[in-house]
Amino acid sequence: MSTTYINADLRRLVIARADNLCEYCLIHEDDTYFGCEVDHIISEKHGGPTNAVNLAYACMSCNRNKGSDVGSIVMPLARNIFSRFFNPRIDLWSEHFVLDNSDKITIVPLNDIGEVTVRILGFNSIERLLERQTLYEIDRYPTVQALQRIENQSDLSNQ
Repeated sequence: MSTTYINADLRRLVIARADNLCEYCLIHEDDTYFGCEVDHIISEKHGGPTNAVNLAYACMSCNRNKGSDVGSIVMPLARNIFSRFFNPRIDLWSEHFVLDNSDKITIVPLNDIGEVTVRILGFNSIERLLERQTLYEIDRYPTVQALQRIENQSDLSNQ
């Protein structure tokens, strides 16, 4: 399936709304080697429209790991429960994740939505932990804008 063209105005809206952050892992686009890209939260493959309500800004790592998936089976498998991924248009980051107080770089899930998002998007892979650790050491992670989302200060009505 081909991807629908996202015009420049819509792209600018998505980027500005995200404060140039990946809306999933909260890394700033300037701090990730491949930058960020516009992501369909619900992929077109699953009927997701190309409009502001269904678009998020995502770093290449989060976007590639997410692919066209909409969720996953919650671990451990014995529970046999499917959960959707974190949706930055309807969810507050702070309700599903927290930065580990001991290192400020590990993203800890708080519930099923957080668990499947952390695991499938690879938030805590060794490469991503090292990336955030390096940024933390030079005061680039979390950014002020990321801290606002972490501290539950974002206003979903503006999204």
